[in-house]
Amino acid sequence: MIVSDAFRGKTYAVLGLARSGLATVETLAASGARVVAWDSREEARALVEGKAELGDPMEIDLAGFDGIVVSPGVPLNRHPIAMRAKLAGVPIIGDIELFALARPTLPPHKVVGITGTNGKSTTTALIHHIVQQAGYPTVMGGNIGLPILSQPPLEPNLKGAGVYVLELSSYQIDLTQSLDCDVAVLLNITPDHLDRYNGFEGYVASKARLFEMQSAGHAAVIATQDDPSRSIAQGLNASVVEVASTDIDPVDQLGWPSLQGPHNAQNAAVAIAVAQALGIDEATIANALASYASLPHRMQAVGTRNGVLYVNDSKATNPASTAPALAAWPAKDGKARIHWIVGGLAKTDNLDECAPHFANVAHAYTIGEAGHMFADLLRPHMAVDDSEMLSAAVRRAARIAQPGDVVLLSPACASFDQFRDFEARGDAFVAAVEALE
Repeated sequence: MIVSDAFRGKTYAVLGLARSGLATVETLAASGARVVAWDSREEARALVEGKAELGDPMEIDLAGFDGIVVSPGVPLNRHPIAMRAKLAGVPIIGDIELFALARPTLPPHKVVGITGTNGKSTTTALIHHIVQQAGYPTVMGGNIGLPILSQPPLEPNLKGAGVYVLELSSYQIDLTQSLDCDVAVLLNITPDHLDRYNGFEGYVASKARLFEMQSAGHAAVIATQDDPSRSIAQGLNASVVEVASTDIDPVDQLGWPSLQGPHNAQNAAVAIAVAQALGIDEATIANALASYASLPHRMQAVGTRNGVLYVNDSKATNPASTAPALAAWPAKDGKARIHWIVGGLAKTDNLDECAPHFANVAHAYTIGEAGHMFADLLRPHMAVDDSEMLSAAVRRAARIAQPGDVVLLSPACASFDQFRDFEARGDAFVAAVEALE
């Protein structure tokens, strides 16, 4: 747990006591801050008994508070806490901002911050793996793994200072004012989360703020393969390194089993540039790319049954993130090989970003709330089975797929129509595959 004198004697309200909220209460209380915490769930409030006062920030007097710490899931464009905080003159922040405020009191270290619409988790885990293989003390956090405040401060070793590798969503950046990344990363920007922003421009501006917080001379690694990313790269104070998926030699990529497909070429190009900015040697980078193991639910090879590969890409929650998965297994000898399980709670009413790769799909199996709509969209282009349920889709794909084919769960949709989250959806896919005879 990070404990810092930066918080001693200060007063914070913590709204929401899920994992990051609980870590925030622990850090602030241990650091000598006064903490007033609240959650609508009684069982969550019980977890902070003795560590924090209980009080709803929507009801208590906020005069004299140094900040209101909220979960990134709180929609500030709609939640009344935003106006109440503004009237009280109290900043709304997140746990990443608390980490940024604590940095001057921590042992010498560096911070790598990764944002983008798609590929953040894989790239964060890959950079962390490379840094780890290079022998530096390192942890990853933010939007992946454990809350950053719950992890112990990194102590330098004989290799050098520690490296914090942070995956940062736009929501987390919105709650951060002073995170000066030694290396800031932008992967790509496509329309997403537009219910939280004033149009696409507002979403792009949120991503750009990661670089606006950087000191002059710090490194910015940007994959300039889309117009918004190219626009952000222009005129930055940071030292900009532009990369692209085409920087990767396809022959080299064949030696990285968990980094196949054009999207992973971009992820790898970014990770290589970050590692170079950190001073990691080429041999270590090459070995780490080859030894990296994919994260669960992100192009995760589940297993092979009767010569058919089953791949769990449940994290693909929009068409832009599914498109690279469809490109990863091109048609071979004129034969499409992918059996595509798609559907859920749709974020768009089209699959236009996936369309360039429809020729790689032998058969689609639509599921969930968007299933009927997607089935109608796809029938002119491929065979379609409107399966409704994930388990039924897996069974039907297993009956049809031939040796050498791929059964791919890459839903291009959110999971909340049928599952708690994308992890639960991915776990259900794995269970359905394991149940096959």
